[in-house]
Amino acid sequence: MATDEFGLIERFFKGTATPGIGVRLGIGDDAAVLDPGPGVELVATVDTLVAGVHFPVTACAAAIGQRALRVNLSDLAAMGATPRWFLLALSLPTADEDWLAGFSTGLATAAARYGCALVGGDTTRGTLTISITALGTVPTGAALTRGGASVGDLVLVTGTLGGSAAALAEMQRNGATRAQPAALDADYWYPEPRLTEGQALRGLASAAIDISDGLLADLGHVVRASGVGAELTLDALPLSTAAVARFGLEQTRAWALSAGDDYQLCFTVPPTRLAEVEALAGARGFQFTQIGRLAGTPGVRVRDAAGREVAIAERGFRHF
Repeated sequence: MATDEFGLIERFFKGTATPGIGVRLGIGDDAAVLDPGPGVELVATVDTLVAGVHFPVTACAAAIGQRALRVNLSDLAAMGATPRWFLLALSLPTADEDWLAGFSTGLATAAARYGCALVGGDTTRGTLTISITALGTVPTGAALTRGGASVGDLVLVTGTLGGSAAALAEMQRNGATRAQPAALDADYWYPEPRLTEGQALRGLASAAIDISDGLLADLGHVVRASGVGAELTLDALPLSTAAVARFGLEQTRAWALSAGDDYQLCFTVPPTRLAEVEALAGARGFQFTQIGRLAGTPGVRVRDAAGREVAIAERGFRHF
């Protein structure tokens, strides 16, 4: 049975590349030919996941495939984009066909769920490393960015925070690759890219970012790009109930602020447009919470219920 690069692609990934709208030429040539359509702009992002850094080495291959694509699509969600296509660069220590079968199944499941097609990539020998380049579209001029916020805008987040970090802590504590309860496991392995929310917020949000490295770190990117500061209310943070039940309030708050891997959206809106966001959330069934406001003093500060600034030792994940 062929286990060279091209045999692996043919067996495990060509079937994943179900032709989507706008795919003129997909896997099988030197490059894909794609047509984004009139009146839209292309949005491109790339993420790399390294075994032992971004996921446990011995984890279920199908779950790894799901997570790899989902976390990448979260960046498109933060831009208000619609996923269209993606490319996969995969480094493997060995051509383990059982692992590849599981991984490609998980990848294909996520691709079908979010309506995007695999259109190319590369396969090499090396440390298990997964790089995905995701491509999406937005109406011309409608992309959300980090740099449009103003003093006085409200700071909001979708969903709940802290669940993914709690799942990782649970796995590390038990030497396992899956977490209990199921809600925590889903937060880590099957994060929901907030695509509906991002698309709905086009024209409403003044800035947006996804929470991958921690709320403080990622909101810090927004305030720097926008030339403002932020004041957050500690008690307002929407926390994972499963994480609080498992690890307590204080630990979950610390993870919500700094641990990352939540893949929720943090976004800002002028106060005059909050009612529109509330109406959209009701109509489209998504959850959001106001957690603070933008200020003129640079930086991101967290305050308790009495208004006292809370010292935060860890302010987000850093690779270096």
